[in-house]
Amino acid sequence: MIARDLRSGVEALGDMIAEAQSIVPFTGAGISTETGIPDFRSPGGLWTRNRPIPFDEFVSSQEARDEAWRRRFAMEPVFAAAKPGRGHRALASLYKAGKIPAIITQNIDNLHQMSGFKAEDVIELHGNTTYARCVGCGQAYDLPWVKARFDENGAPDCRVCSEPVKTATISFGQAMPEGEMRRATELAQHCDLMLAIGSSLVVWPAAGFPLMAKNCGAKLVIINNEPTEQDDVADLVIRFDIGETLGPFVGN
Repeated sequence: MIARDLRSGVEALGDMIAEAQSIVPFTGAGISTETGIPDFRSPGGLWTRNRPIPFDEFVSSQEARDEAWRRRFAMEPVFAAAKPGRGHRALASLYKAGKIPAIITQNIDNLHQMSGFKAEDVIELHGNTTYARCVGCGQAYDLPWVKARFDENGAPDCRVCSEPVKTATISFGQAMPEGEMRRATELAQHCDLMLAIGSSLVVWPAAGFPLMAKNCGAKLVIINNEPTEQDDVADLVIRFDIGETLGPFVGN
């Protein structure tokens, strides 16, 4: 069912939330756009301005690593200023109420943790851009450490194993994190309501989790401004502003 207006969509969503015992949200970039963080595919999105740098190119080219870090530091004021929006806060309210055991996200902005989710209950399929890791040994680094060395000599290498250091995100061509994929699979298979929010549902394998939940018997709600390829199988589709849709569910 496609909601004909915002009010009826919110009412139908409210009924489904009330009936559900275990709700698993699956969030994409659209939930964060009201916080000032641009998405990837829309006009003006990050990928319309800059070609993504594949993982193998990052590892093999100092020039590519320098460009990747230049882009990241250019975005730092945006990420640093972003605060959880209405969508983040609504999901955090449902989490605190015991309705949501954990959240699956494609986002890298750390806003779900800032909204009140415990870090261990945020399943980050594409990593986190608020810190860095060595691509070899996995040593973690904070961004000020990277910035200081970047300003001196360009993209730095690991102090432990001398392999490249990159944001703790998953780039094209990089293996998906096994632990996160396994936990997301378990969540999708055992929830009774999946909320796909702000995702174009075209980046695989992540986009498979809403379908997995539906195939395992869960109801599926898609909240996104634009149509997705999974709308036909959803129980409810809401194509209105995410903040306005979820705002009524923000707790006190």
